[in-house]
Amino acid sequence: MLTLKPDIVILETGANDGLRGVDPSVMQDNIDAIVKALQARNVVIVLAGMQMVRNLGESYTRAFAQVYPRIAQEYDLIFMPFFLEGVGGNTKFNQDDGIHPTIAGYEIVVDNLYPFVKKAIQSLRDR
Repeated sequence: MLTLKPDIVILETGANDGLRGVDPSVMQDNIDAIVKALQARNVVIVLAGMQMVRNLGESYTRAFAQVYPRIAQEYDLIFMPFFLEGVGGNTKFNQDDGIHPTIAGYEIVVDNLYPFVKKAIQSLRDR
């Protein structure tokens, strides 16, 4: 990715980590490393948060939910709280696996993401 020298990166991670029960602190460390590498190259980052199903327990779900806002605040990132807002958990907008969006679901994701990307573009202009 960094060989492309992007100006803006939309960083969305975590769903697979959460479904596999990866410790949220490990996930946070990994996202921290990605953010640091991107910021060292002066990349504007849109961090798209993820929410986790509650089958791993309340404490895991809470710890998972805290990762994204914490990183966004620490690194002053543009933050989209939930990448799958209006799509996640809605059978109408997900494939048969119940996880991945359909074309209609991705249309919603793109519409939701647009204001954050617009803000990232403005951030580049303001430099």
